[in-house]
This record gives sequence, C-alpha cells and structure tokens, in this order.
Amino acid sequence: MKTIEELLLDPYWVVDALPEQVKADSDGQYFAVERYYLEPARFAGLKRKHIDVVLKLNCYMRLFLDEEDRPNPPPAEIAERMRRDHLCIRIGGALIVSEPDDACMTVYNADETLLSLLRPLAAAEGLFVWQP
Repeated sequence: MKTIEELLLDPYWVVDALPEQVKADSDGQYFAVERYYLEPARFAGLKRKHIDVVLKLNCYMRLFLDEEDRPNPPPAEIAERMRRDHLCIRIGGALIVSEPDDACMTVYNADETLLSLLRPLAAAEGLFVWQP
C-alpha cells in the first residue's frame, strides 16, 4: 500500500461547491466569493457538507484517519477531527485530505468504485467532484 506522501503525488479530484476550476482570467470575483463563504457562519455549513460526505462514505467503505491502524473511528470523532485538524482519511488505496479551513476536499488515487459513491454523495450535499 502507498504511503500518504506517495498518494499526494497521484492524480486527484476535488470535492467543491463549484462545478469546475475557475480560470485565472475569469471576469468573476472568485476571491471575494471565497472570502464570503469562508466567514465562520457560512463556513460551518460547508464543513458540515464535507463531514456528511465522509460519514456516508464510511457506511460503504472502511476508513482510517491519518496513519492510525484503527478502522472506522466513531462518527463524532471523525466529524470533530475534520472540523479541527488537517486530516488524511484513507479509504482503500485512496486518500481524502480535509483541511479545517479549506472550502474543498482533495481526493487522491480514487478508483471507480470510490468515485461512483463519492459523486452522488457529494451531489446530495450540493457539492461537485471534478478533476483539475
């Protein structure tokens, strides 16, 4: 099995509130909108969506937090650590990186089984899965 450092070099997908990457020359105001959503009251709702996606994935697949060998920690522990810590969530050969202050999650080395679950779970939370 690959180490976390090796997985971070693999192709990745993004779980995000936007359906695709915003181009650098966009006429929109990406950074102003991002700051708006990162305000604490709004960000708490976005982080809840990330947590819900991971918890629902855990209904189907075993997961591990960081380098721990203990599978499937209690849901409340997963949620709290996602709110508080930089967290590497291992599912099979894939890695989901969750930052406590980031508006998206990054998924490395996802196979089609994981993606086929991740896409509808993210969509149910109003999120999108895309590859840069």
